[in-house]
Amino acid sequence: MQTIVKYILRLIFIPIELVMLFIFGLLLYVMFHATVKEPTVYDTKIGKREKIAKNYYVLGNNYLKKNEFGIWEMYIEGSPYERGLIYGELAKELNHHQEEIFVNQINEFVPKGFFQHFLNIMVGFFTNSIPEYIPLENQQEIYGISKTFSDEYDYIAPKYTRILGYHAAHDMGHALNDYSVVGCTSFALKGEKTASSNLILGRNFDFYVGDDFAKDKILLFVNPSKGYKFVTYSWAGFTGVASGMNEQGLTVTINASKSDLPTASKMPISLLAREILQYAKNVNEAIAIAKKRETFVSETLMIGSANDNKTILIEKSPKSWDVYEMKGDDLICSNHYQSKKFENDPINISNIKNSDSKYRYDRVRELIDKHTAKFTPADVAQILRNQKAANNDTLGIGNPRAINQLLAHHSVVMLPVERMFYISTNDFQLGRYMGYDLTTTFKIKDGIITDTIPADPFLNSPQYKGFLAFKDTKHAISQYLMFNKSLELSQQTIQQFIAENSESYVTYEMLGKYFMKKGDNQTAKDYFKLALTKRTASNDVSKELEELIKKCSK
Repeated sequence: MQTIVKYILRLIFIPIELVMLFIFGLLLYVMFHATVKEPTVYDTKIGKREKIAKNYYVLGNNYLKKNEFGIWEMYIEGSPYERGLIYGELAKELNHHQEEIFVNQINEFVPKGFFQHFLNIMVGFFTNSIPEYIPLENQQEIYGISKTFSDEYDYIAPKYTRILGYHAAHDMGHALNDYSVVGCTSFALKGEKTASSNLILGRNFDFYVGDDFAKDKILLFVNPSKGYKFVTYSWAGFTGVASGMNEQGLTVTINASKSDLPTASKMPISLLAREILQYAKNVNEAIAIAKKRETFVSETLMIGSANDNKTILIEKSPKSWDVYEMKGDDLICSNHYQSKKFENDPINISNIKNSDSKYRYDRVRELIDKHTAKFTPADVAQILRNQKAANNDTLGIGNPRAINQLLAHHSVVMLPVERMFYISTNDFQLGRYMGYDLTTTFKIKDGIITDTIPADPFLNSPQYKGFLAFKDTKHAISQYLMFNKSLELSQQTIQQFIAENSESYVTYEMLGKYFMKKGDNQTAKDYFKLALTKRTASNDVSKELEELIKKCSK
C-alpha cells in the first residue's frame, strides 16, 4: 500500500507538504465514514461556563484562558466523563474551529470518485474495533468532549466517531505515508552535561498539517480523579499526549518510525502516551504499561524520569517492542530505532540509510559534543532551533534534514526534577519559550510562568521574512501542481523565489515540477539538476530527482 500511494503521488509531482496533507485528509475520511459504539457513562451535570473577560472562561474550579503570549491555558479536574464535558463546554469554539480545519482539509485533499469509493471499503478495517483497544476512561473523556462538537459535520459521521478519528489520524497518516510526515527530534542530557546535573529534555514535534492547524495551541493541566496530575501541549479537542510531564517528574514524548501498513485497529500511540503520563511514576511502570498495549504503528516513546534520574526509549512496532537505555549522560532520538531487537531490522536499516532521520541524529550529536559549557534550558532550545547541516554548512531554510525544519507544531524543554515545563509560542520554535512551575501550578490550580527563554533573533531577520514570502510562492506552485489552479510565474517572480531560499533543493525541485507540468522538460531538467547540487533531505529525495531527470530526457 505504501508503495502504491507513493508511486501515484510521485507521478503527479505533488510536493512533500501536500503529500502529507493529502494522506492526512484521506485517512481521516476513512475514520469518519463509520459509526463507533458510544461508551457507557453516568448522567453528569456540569453547568455552563462563565465568561470572566475576553478569552477567559471559568466553570467551577476549571478554566480556559489565553495568556499574554497567545497560548491557551486550560485546567480541568474530576472524573473522566466529567472532565470531557467540562473540556467541551470551556473550549467549544476552539473545538469547532479545529474541526473546521480538519474537515476543510478532507474536502480539499480527498477527491470524490475513486478514492472515496476505495476508502469506504476500508472503513470497517480501520474504525469499528478501535474502542476495544482504548481504556474506558479515555473513551468516556473523549465522549464527553464530543457532546459539544458542532452539528454542522454530523453528515460525515457521529460526533464521537469523528473525535476518535482525530485521535488516530497521527498513527494512520504515519502508517500510509512513506515520506517524513512527523520527523521529530528529541534528546536528553544529565550529569556532567547539565548545569544542575539533573535531567534536561528537549523535543521538536514536527507534525505539520498546515499553518492554521498550529495557531491555537492548548497547554492543558489535568487533575484526574485517578492517577497523577499532568500537563500536555497540543491542540483543541485532543486528549492524547505528544509532549507532557506529570507531577512525579515523568515526561513522555513520541517520535514516529517506519512502519508497515497496520493489519488491524489498535490503540492510538498518543493515548498510550497519555496512559503512561497519567499512571506511571518511573520508567519501570512506563514500560509495564507500554508492554501490555497493542498500537497501530511503529513509534518511539521517550520517557524521562526524575525518580530514576534517567531517560529511556520504549520502541514499539505493531508486532514487537524493546527498550533502549540511556548510555552515559545523553540520549538522542530522531525517527529510527536503536535497540537490540530492531537494530538489524531491514525496515529500520533502510530508514536509517534513506531518510532524513540519521542526519538529524548526527547533527544533535555534533552540537552536544561541541558544546563546551554545561547545558541550560536556553542551550537546549538553541539546539532545537538549529537549521544547519554538519559543520554548520547551509541547508537552505526549511530542509527536512535540519533539526529545525520551520514546521513544528510545538517544541518543549523539560526539567523533570525541578518540575519545569517550557513550551514554544510562535512562530514554530523561534518565538519565546515560557517555563511553567508545575509544583506551584498544581498547588494553586493556575498556570505559573517562572522563567522564559528569549526568542531566536532569526525570527525578526530579513531572511525569515524572505522565507515567509517563499512559502507563499511555494504554496501557489503546490496548488497548481495538485489542483491545476491557474499559475503563470514571471521571470521576476522566479528570480525572487530563488533569491529567497537559494540554498534549498526544494526551491529548484518546485520550479522543476512547475516547468515539467507546463511541458518545458528542458528547463525542468535544468532545475532538477540544480536541486541535486544542494543538500537534499535524504537519499530517497535524491533518487526521486534523478528519476524526474530521466523522465524529462525521454
